[in-house]
Amino acid sequence: MSCDIETIVVGAGVVGLACARALAQSGREVMIIERHDAIGTETSSRNSEVIHAGIYYPKGSLKAELCISGKQALYHYCTDRGITHRNTGKLIVATHDAQIDALRQIEKHAIGNGVTDLTWRSAEEIHDREPAVKCVAALESPSTGIIDSHGLMVSLLGDAELAGATLALNTDVLGGRHENGVHVLQTRDAAGEEMEISCKELVIAGGLHSQTLARNLAGLPGKSVPPQHYARGIYFTLGGKNPFSTLIYPAPEQAGLGIHLTLDLGGQARFGPDVEWIDQPDYTVDETRRSLFAEAIRRYYPDLDETALQPGYAGIRPKIQSKGEAARDFMISDVDTHGVDGLITLYGIESPGLTASMAIGDYVCAKLNSLPVKKAAS
Repeated sequence: MSCDIETIVVGAGVVGLACARALAQSGREVMIIERHDAIGTETSSRNSEVIHAGIYYPKGSLKAELCISGKQALYHYCTDRGITHRNTGKLIVATHDAQIDALRQIEKHAIGNGVTDLTWRSAEEIHDREPAVKCVAALESPSTGIIDSHGLMVSLLGDAELAGATLALNTDVLGGRHENGVHVLQTRDAAGEEMEISCKELVIAGGLHSQTLARNLAGLPGKSVPPQHYARGIYFTLGGKNPFSTLIYPAPEQAGLGIHLTLDLGGQARFGPDVEWIDQPDYTVDETRRSLFAEAIRRYYPDLDETALQPGYAGIRPKIQSKGEAARDFMISDVDTHGVDGLITLYGIESPGLTASMAIGDYVCAKLNSLPVKKAAS
């Protein structure tokens, strides 16, 4: 059975675009299908735009491996293409002596992941560098940074199109089937017109919608599709003069990295994200959470004026575990997992998905080529 196009990537967020770029540059004829009227309007544009170092993720996990190799690729790519970014570094701070052991464990874990550049900083060193920060010690991560995520996505799309890829916006994928070695998708455009399009290879990189898209593919075993959960994180920006020059993260406690401080490329400080489990995607910024933010932030920034916290924006993490369950790794499934030839499904691509995006694109391409996947350099 012939097909209309060789490879379709569903989803034009940063990961979908990175996959499309890698696949188009491998010589494939690629089409990117996106339900919205622009690229990267959901998870990819509602995060902290941090280039992560690969410190926290379990050793040997996809998150660790792809974050570390993706970080290296991303810095090189941004420099080569003139994409705005800044190697700000990050300070993980202990605000009392009992947290110093937590920093030691972070350092040990980071070294196990191949991140060997963390440096201990004393309270005096931090005070000289960041006088607004209160801490007893800190770990510095010099390879952490920030990036213009939209500029990155525009560049990835440009590369893909230069290699022959096409982009179809305002196009919903309603369902699909696999027959005679070909994937057939039912789509609907903004005018309501429905049509079928077929391909040899199909990549589902739908972010918050990957499970829904997968469940609508006839013949894909339901047991191969993980649960679908949503965790909203909101951000507050800091009004007035910004007293910080680097990213500030509290020592992790319980589940999560805490309310941390990041900077945008214009130098504005923002705090977040928190974690709030919700039933459906909802980007409301609940201003009543301001006091909870202030309480957490004052542990390392005691002079915070709560009234300076202004509502920012909200993002939603595409989780594959529920509240209270242990965090799960990226899930990138191929024929060995679900039994369908020429199909790659990506689930739970939350942080560090932006950092890992180019490495994920190469990983997906290698899977479709049936090649061994390269490990991150240690």
